[in-house]
Amino acid sequence: MSQDRVTAAVLIIGDEILSGRTQDTNLNAIARYLGVHGIDVAEARVVGDVEDEIVATVNHLRARYDYLITTGGIGPTHDDITADCVAKAFGVPLYEHPEIIAMMTARWQGELNEARRRMARVPEGGSLVKNPVQGPPGFQIGNVFVLAGVPSIMRGMLEDVGPRLKGGAVTISRTVRVDGSGEGVIAEPLAAVAKAHPTLSLGSYPFFSNEGYGSNLVVRGRDADELAATLVELEAALRAAGIANVTHLDSV
Repeated sequence: MSQDRVTAAVLIIGDEILSGRTQDTNLNAIARYLGVHGIDVAEARVVGDVEDEIVATVNHLRARYDYLITTGGIGPTHDDITADCVAKAFGVPLYEHPEIIAMMTARWQGELNEARRRMARVPEGGSLVKNPVQGPPGFQIGNVFVLAGVPSIMRGMLEDVGPRLKGGAVTISRTVRVDGSGEGVIAEPLAAVAKAHPTLSLGSYPFFSNEGYGSNLVVRGRDADELAATLVELEAALRAAGIANVTHLDSV
């Protein structure tokens, strides 16, 4: 991995996501949050509540990227197995964290049944991730952060994750809007500029509306000077290809 590029993966856990019963919004929130810290989400996966799959995926992603953030599977029911799986991936036992037990005892006035106690289990060597919304905290072990699946709670937990991260150079994005030309016309000049600037990311995102059609060409990178020069080069390449309706937009 490049020294100025810090990467992360997101692992979304839960049968309810795969079945379509629940729509995931956590990936978008995490990607945006990490982007502000100069961390690129380089991969995202969704797995069901299957222990072997979760363990294997955790081990693969935590080895490949600087950070791994998981969401879901830390509640009180039998299919909330994320803590078990992460502990197994690291080869350590689970234990009931006394701080979580104390927190839940106060909240439920001492009525801690077996289901509630499941939420107090943390892998040995893990540290807590604060939950400012409601319920027990998440946890961190190594470069893995285990967060809740409920979006509002997950976003609250992210605020405690941010200060623990070592970020990289923040990615800058700029957009060139092309009206009235399809991707078939845009593709060749865009590909030529992309090939000349392999350290940048160039993408085409078509749009269609009652007012017309076209594409937003997004250029992303960490070097502001190269980005600015590439925008000029891209606009010139488009005009040379006979594409005249080109507008430079602000960052997106």
